[in-house]
Amino acid sequence: MLTQATLEKLLAFRKEREWEQFHSPKNVSMALSVEAAELMEIFQWASDADTTDLAIRRRKDIEYEVADIAILLSYFCHDLGISLNEAVEAKIEANREKYPVEKAKGSSTKYNRL
Repeated sequence: MLTQATLEKLLAFRKEREWEQFHSPKNVSMALSVEAAELMEIFQWASDADTTDLAIRRRKDIEYEVADIAILLSYFCHDLGISLNEAVEAKIEANREKYPVEKAKGSSTKYNRL
């Protein structure tokens, strides 16, 4: 999660360039998807065994893609008045109900099949 100071820098960066006009919720959500795909592309075609080494070799590329995702998610949440922290806390609680430890521990089964 970004600090308030970093978020303020990010918002100032966008404002200086007058990019808010391009950042509708639709556009930012689509850009988020693109950036997530660029992160996935780094690992595309790598075997599971090779991903640790790949993550080390491509660390800077991965960090930049993660930053792009964080930047766009920060814009999205800011513009829609969403507290990322509160949204995550609420989702943890919802998932706690969907995935009780006694049913979900050690299992990758979706909640509706537990």
